[in-house]
Amino acid sequence: MKKVRLGLIGIGNMGTLHANSVLAGKVPRLELAAVVDQDPARRARFAGVTGFATAEELFASGTVDAVLIATPHYSHTSVGIAALQAGLHVLVEKPISVHKADAERLLAAHTNKKQVFAAVFNQRTDLYYRKIRQLIQCGELGTLRRVNWIITDWFRPEIYYASGGWRATWAHEGGGVLLNQCPHNLDLLQWLCGMPERVRAHCRFGQHHKIEVEDEVTAYLEFPGGASGVFIATTGEAPGTNRLEITGDRGKIVYESDQIKFTRNEVPTAEFSRTTPEAFAKPDTWDVSIPVKGHGGQHNEILANFADAILDGVPLIAPAAEGIHSVELANAMLYSTWTDATVELPLDGKRYARALQRKIAASKFKKPRPAVAARASGFAQSFGR
Repeated sequence: MKKVRLGLIGIGNMGTLHANSVLAGKVPRLELAAVVDQDPARRARFAGVTGFATAEELFASGTVDAVLIATPHYSHTSVGIAALQAGLHVLVEKPISVHKADAERLLAAHTNKKQVFAAVFNQRTDLYYRKIRQLIQCGELGTLRRVNWIITDWFRPEIYYASGGWRATWAHEGGGVLLNQCPHNLDLLQWLCGMPERVRAHCRFGQHHKIEVEDEVTAYLEFPGGASGVFIATTGEAPGTNRLEITGDRGKIVYESDQIKFTRNEVPTAEFSRTTPEAFAKPDTWDVSIPVKGHGGQHNEILANFADAILDGVPLIAPAAEGIHSVELANAMLYSTWTDATVELPLDGKRYARALQRKIAASKFKKPRPAVAARASGFAQSFGR
């Protein structure tokens, strides 16, 4: 096999982006062999590509080697399980599932390890985050003490939420900014710093939009070893901020506006504190230049890596098994707010699923219809962070 025959399940905004990239030859070892969507008009946009109304029809056709799942969130679990059981390689959009219990069911279906199972965490290809991770993992930053991430440039207007019946509802999306915009940031947070062991969050629901789910969150995190963190996100603020600050015993990294600033202590903080005779002294510092060029291959690099893993057995950038971490963090932040309490990790996924079902059952929310049709201009730039 020289190329992987790919079936794209769901050709809304993200599915269309992926389809166009493959058709344009941006992922040379993938061939778009089929698309799946209930809407015939969407399928008709891809003339010359075999179209199916349902995933089941695709699985029975034998026309593909692998699938990319880009459907609304809840169906990631059921479609992913069915695809794995059909013997296909699977690449699933974020989040891999809406809640941890579903994510566990999905991952448990991956029993044949010869099948490649990956997630679309394209920010792991970003050269800035890769450099930050390298500095942490090689010990240059020392023992981590604190991480702060203000990620408030995820602004979305009212028409964004009104444009899709599934968006921003407990029953159809399962959450808001944490489940839609922030899975990438939550994945990066644990990819860089590891999983926290405790979460205390304050989410605000429909604070800035006519929605029932969260559009603002402030969370306090406690990590094994004593480090702490704060995570702040919203879709209701403009112009917004994207600032990641990570402090270790040997200095501080600040990433903002496509610049990494590394301020390095000449003497590690703990050693200096223990040995200095000066009551008001601070360690001397160096300003270290961290050159980085570009943001990496993003979605196309994830797709290319998926094909390479199938054809050559190369390691995955984002194995699906690691996708459960961002789901668990999002769930923990919501559950902490609902219970007004600190949540210990690992989260009880079944307990959270029951709490989410109660939210769905109690919902009386009626989504307003948009006065005008939403335009998708600027979509590709909306996830370039």
